[in-house]
Amino acid sequence: MISNKNNKSKILRICLSNSLICIGVLITTTAFRSKDPGTNSTADKPKIVNIVNFIRLLEPRDPNITEDVLYQTVVKQVALMKKYHLGGTFLLQYDALMDKRYQTLLAGLPKGSFEIGAWWEIPQPLVENAGLKWRGRYPWDWRANIGFSTGYTQQERIKLIDVYMKDFKKIFGYYPKSVGSWFIDAYSLNYMYQKYHIVASCNCKDQYGTDGYTLWGGYWNQAYYPSKLNSYMPAQNAVNQIPVPIFRMLGSDPIRQYGDAPGKQRQGVITLEPVYPHAGGDSTWVAWFFNEFVNGASTNFAYTQAGQENSFTWDAMEKGLTLQFPLIEKLRDEKKVRVETLEASGRWFKEHFKVTPPTSVTINNDLPGSNDKTVWFDSRYYRANLLWENENLRFRDIHLFNEKFRSKYETQVATSNECSFFTLPVVDGYLWSTPDEPAGLKFKAIVNGQETLLEGGIPVITDGTAGKLLVSWPLKGDNGTLKIEFTEKQIQISVAGNKHLDWFLDLTSNAQITLPFTTVTGNHLNARFEGMAYSVNATKGTFSTPGNNVQFRLKPTQNQIVLNL
Repeated sequence: MISNKNNKSKILRICLSNSLICIGVLITTTAFRSKDPGTNSTADKPKIVNIVNFIRLLEPRDPNITEDVLYQTVVKQVALMKKYHLGGTFLLQYDALMDKRYQTLLAGLPKGSFEIGAWWEIPQPLVENAGLKWRGRYPWDWRANIGFSTGYTQQERIKLIDVYMKDFKKIFGYYPKSVGSWFIDAYSLNYMYQKYHIVASCNCKDQYGTDGYTLWGGYWNQAYYPSKLNSYMPAQNAVNQIPVPIFRMLGSDPIRQYGDAPGKQRQGVITLEPVYPHAGGDSTWVAWFFNEFVNGASTNFAYTQAGQENSFTWDAMEKGLTLQFPLIEKLRDEKKVRVETLEASGRWFKEHFKVTPPTSVTINNDLPGSNDKTVWFDSRYYRANLLWENENLRFRDIHLFNEKFRSKYETQVATSNECSFFTLPVVDGYLWSTPDEPAGLKFKAIVNGQETLLEGGIPVITDGTAGKLLVSWPLKGDNGTLKIEFTEKQIQISVAGNKHLDWFLDLTSNAQITLPFTTVTGNHLNARFEGMAYSVNATKGTFSTPGNNVQFRLKPTQNQIVLNL
């Protein structure tokens, strides 16, 4: 992401930033047919990867990173993509858009496989050409109230967009179809759609505090249609959504990124970005990531993007990109992935899904030395994450989505150098944890009169039924098999093969952390977050508060729990 290239990374503790160049690849084995969410056959679940490189003109934080160094980085990116016959998307910040060298370089790319679009950070020339006063420390200032649309009024956002689009069309002869940024407010996104007919967008991965940008609890990875009131919040109904799919950038490690540095103000970065030597710059990690990407259950489709913004320079990204690109080419040639532009992915998404579809991200086998496994499930109503660790299982995360949850940045101007976007928490295994006490909704049972964590073997995760993700976890000690079924609106949990097992789920967290729950009564879990009241209804199962650092207990009814989300 944005942080300086001299920062170092580790798989379990990666310090820093938001770097970005995106890679777009789509894996498919069959022709696509237009359909509503949840109607894909098992043979029609594409895996999508976009190569998206975004471009800044200058880097004020390091005098050694000159404009020429940044330009030559893009020249070498283009050359490497051509070497491996990989197309992709280049997104231009306004200052780079106005530079003749970038205009000439990108205009010469083959139109069928390369795309030129907009990178929506706000530099000084764009502000001044829109008739506004520049407030930044440098000609490009990455603070949320300076370098992003959140720092400007709605009328100022319109002026900035109009100037960019006018100059882009003057240079390339058309308006950009893809616009990306770490975050774009919904007002700007909707204006770009209505007036300039953009078809795709991309935003930052889920992260807490990195570079001062918090995006937490959203549609994890993949892509979604945003609410007209909140660009980070998936909409539940077509009438209330902006019909521009937003693809999540950077290719997060599905196991380690979420839980990095609990209790700290800033998460690290554990992603496909090639500058991180123990993640996207490591051959073992890259091979593992793409193997799980290709083979894991994805429900409707899978998506990832790789790459790096030119701010990190070629020296920092060369090794990682030369590891990744040959592998992506190989997967594409084997017809396991399809490499395409962000625009093409956006058009495909809109042709196939009228509203945000259910998807999943599955890790069946972890990196060497670990037996952890995880699965993320997303729909337009909620997201959930299961983590298997040390033969135990817990819900590490559940967040609800509500299109009426308004972002303050839609009508207000950001006044801080940081920004934050949230959804509605039910389980938060990061913010409610400490390094010594991980929070989560844990699977337990009473065995021989003692409360104990359930233990089990290798889970089986399948997406063979349209619109459903099925998890089957064989329990130890002849305790049967735990079954979990995820659908658009519900999570259903039961135990097969042992109807006498006294099992339940306990939410535990650090006692010093204030949680959003207001009342826990019978079939209802009620909460309030950021001024919005919300609830979870158990049509089967009951909530209680047993104490002893258990925030709530969820017990089955007739061996079954059904949560309406």
